[in-house]
Amino acid sequence: MKNLLHVVAPLLLCLSLVAAAEADKLKHYVCVPCGMSCDKTVYDKPGTCTVCGAKLVDQKTAEASPAAHHASRKVAILIFNGVEIIDYTGPWEVFGAADFDVYTVAETKEPVTTAMGMRVIPHYTLADAPPPDVLVVPGGDVQGPRGSAATLKWIRDVTARAEQTLSVCNGAFTLASAGLLDGLGATTSAHLLDKLRADYPNVRVVDDQRFVDNGKIITAGGLSSGIDGALHVVSKMLGNGRAQAVALGLEYDWRPRSGFARGALADRLIPDLDLDDLRTWTVVSTEGGTDRWEIIVRATSDLSAADLMDRLDRALAARGKWTSVKATAAASSSPLTSGWKFSGRDGKPWTGTLTIQTVPGETGQYTAKLNIARAAT
Repeated sequence: MKNLLHVVAPLLLCLSLVAAAEADKLKHYVCVPCGMSCDKTVYDKPGTCTVCGAKLVDQKTAEASPAAHHASRKVAILIFNGVEIIDYTGPWEVFGAADFDVYTVAETKEPVTTAMGMRVIPHYTLADAPPPDVLVVPGGDVQGPRGSAATLKWIRDVTARAEQTLSVCNGAFTLASAGLLDGLGATTSAHLLDKLRADYPNVRVVDDQRFVDNGKIITAGGLSSGIDGALHVVSKMLGNGRAQAVALGLEYDWRPRSGFARGALADRLIPDLDLDDLRTWTVVSTEGGTDRWEIIVRATSDLSAADLMDRLDRALAARGKWTSVKATAAASSSPLTSGWKFSGRDGKPWTGTLTIQTVPGETGQYTAKLNIARAAT
């Protein structure tokens, strides 16, 4: 009898494996309906849709409950005192329009005061929040969450189970503080890119992308970039067509391949100068692109035009990376002009020209203009 069992048991196991394999062959897979041509495409293997990129699901399950695959998806948004409003409400609008179940999470149920004074009552605390499919970590005054061991642990634990984690703006600093960005590419608000690079040398900081996708973890740039990051998550989970439909419904000009990234614009090469003691400065215009920038300001000062130029020249020279290449014109000329050279983030040469002109008929009133441009090679 025992010998018979030794023969029959492996045979039964083999037959069950064959039956399971045959059952898998009979399964068909589809993407969640997204409004694109692939809505009627049926695949014989699991994976992702070759058209919209959404994860494929079992066809019978999808037909039995067509809305279940996205209506039940949960998005947890971390909020805290000083949270930037658009950082969390922008993604909320996107995920809500895509029929996700969106809720806020904070350390306590006490009302949260956002940047600019909005008061919000959290839905859940860290202790009782449902496990989400997507975690959103916004920016703002992030010293609170970065300094909270409980919050950082919650972020790590949720990220380990969630399908996607998205930071917005300097929420990237919170993810980095949780140890989740080591060895990954990441972006943040344009004016904090250098600080992120300095504070977290193990993070590969990206200047020229609106958001950076590492697979599970996505970091978006400042403010409205969170909308793009959220739309990208929707496109990954539900397909590009669904994300496009959401963007249209929001009347948002979504251009995922436009290449625009605030951190790549040339004004980031202009150093911040502490000139508050020179009276008042009013920006008249500031515009440009990735290869050039021009700032025009109206200045009010007790200094002469020559003294003002000297102060500005010395302030630029003190930055170290800017080198004077043309002497300031004689004090009697108008406008006064000085020329500069410096290196860009890629090490390639740039040139700059600073001019100061007295406003006719106005004592102590000046127009200052700074132009920078990538040098011709």
